Amino acid sequence: MDKFRDVVVRVALVLALLTPVYFAFAALGAKFGLFDWQMGFVVLTRDWGARVLGSAAAIAGIALALAFFTPPRRGVLGAGLALAIPVLGSIYGIYVGRQAQSIAPIHDISTDLEKPPTFSSEVVRARAAVPGGNGLDLQSKRDGEGTLFVEWQRRQYGDITHLSTGLPQARAFEIASELAHEQNWRMGRIDAANGVLEAMAETFWFGFKDDIAIRVRPDGLGARIDMRSVSRVGRSDLGANAKRMRAFLATLRARLEDAEAQAGPAPAPPREGSEADAAPSPPP
Repeated sequence: MDKFRDVVVRVALVLALLTPVYFAFAALGAKFGLFDWQMGFVVLTRDWGARVLGSAAAIAGIALALAFFTPPRRGVLGAGLALAIPVLGSIYGIYVGRQAQSIAPIHDISTDLEKPPTFSSEVVRARAAVPGGNGLDLQSKRDGEGTLFVEWQRRQYGDITHLSTGLPQARAFEIASELAHEQNWRMGRIDAANGVLEAMAETFWFGFKDDIAIRVRPDGLGARIDMRSVSRVGRSDLGANAKRMRAFLATLRARLEDAEAQAGPAPAPPREGSEADAAPSPPP
């Protein structure tokens, strides 16, 4: 019986140690194109993941009981470790699931909900090539219960709005572009003349891609900066797009304010009837 116990403990420990390997394979396999994101995330992780963890935990539980009750008592530590790994994995999965329930089930965030920044044809084609990918019509997007994405954003991300600056459009775009290049993004189209910039962010696990658009337009004597971040796949982004935009916009706001302070106050427009507008006096 003690030999059987030793074999079960070893098997349980090996299976437990292979559990993280299984999830890493599912995530990195999707990232590097061994299979698509639906196989890696939906099937291998979401659907089969709980079964893998449950099976590993069950075998480890049997191993722990055998190690504890079979004389001579041996292998308790190994069996305990074998049980701890899938249990901790299950706890983390429950945590992520509850976190997802507390976050708006959306994947498209924009500072302009009426006229969100658009994307180039290259981005549109890249998104269309993804099986089960998300569209780009923000105003028509709804969650599973029919609530509009823009309503979700107003409720949970009302602080994410456009930036206004007294700097001219060209200077504001230059600052926004410099900051964008400092991010861990893959840069795409950069059109300084039209104040448009595109980029793509990719997660380490699964290789989920989010498309980013920054738009800088003239606004009076200054400029207005809008931003949009939208996931290519998945109903919910778990708050990733909003987190990215908050961080970027906060840093951009500080840099714009610093640049305004260095440039000094913007010149006031001439008033009607001022000396600047008056016709020159005829020579005597």
